[in-house]
Amino acid sequence: MFFCEIGGSSIPAREYIKSGKIVQFASNNPTVEVSAKLRNGSHPFIKADYVSGFSKQVCIKNEELERIEKVFTMLNDSSGRKIIKIGGPIKTDTPSVQGVWTPMLDIAQKPFTIEMK
Repeated sequence: MFFCEIGGSSIPAREYIKSGKIVQFASNNPTVEVSAKLRNGSHPFIKADYVSGFSKQVCIKNEELERIEKVFTMLNDSSGRKIIKIGGPIKTDTPSVQGVWTPMLDIAQKPFTIEMK
C-alpha cells in the first residue's frame, strides 16, 4: 500500500493503517507479503506483485475502510492476469436447435429440416 502522509485523499488509507486492519490482514494471510510505504504528493493505491510475474494496481483515493479491505481481498484472491475475452463463433459436428422453448411453441406437427454446412 502506498499513501501520502499529508494528502486528503490518503486519510482513509492512513486510518486503515492506524486501525491495525493491515496487520490483521497480514496475519490472516501469512503467504502474502504486506507493506505500507510512504509516497508523498500522490494518491494512495494498492499494488500487488504476483509470483507469476504479473502485477496489479488499484487506486484507493478517498475510499472507505470496507472498500480498502475488499481491494486487499480481491487482489489476494486474483491471479494477476489480465482479463481477456476467450472465444469466438462456436462450431460443432452435432448441430442442435437453438432458442427459447415455451409450452406454447407448437412445432410437434410441423416438419422441419436441419442442414449441415
